[in-house]
Amino acid sequence: MAGATATVGVVAVVAALAVGLGCVGGAAITASRLAGTADAAALAAADAASGAVTGTPCDEAGRIAAAGGATLRECDVAGLVATVTVGGAYGGISLDARSRAGPPIR
Repeated sequence: MAGATATVGVVAVVAALAVGLGCVGGAAITASRLAGTADAAALAAADAASGAVTGTPCDEAGRIAAAGGATLRECDVAGLVATVTVGGAYGGISLDARSRAGPPIR
């Protein structure tokens, strides 16, 4: 019986570790997707600010954020530089990502 008890204990520990690692991996993937969405939203806002595309910068950023499954939390345009913050959630945990786009600095 001692062997069976040890086996059950080892299986329980391995299962708990697998679930924990799965949760951490899922959060990392969500954070990475959110960062990509923030980058795309900032680029869209900067394009609108420069006149490369029609529309207002923050409206374009909001449209791109929504398409990426995020919400636009902040949008700031200073000249041709756009800074956006998008938000999302994973398992009830709120996540934010910020990105800035504009012309190259010389």
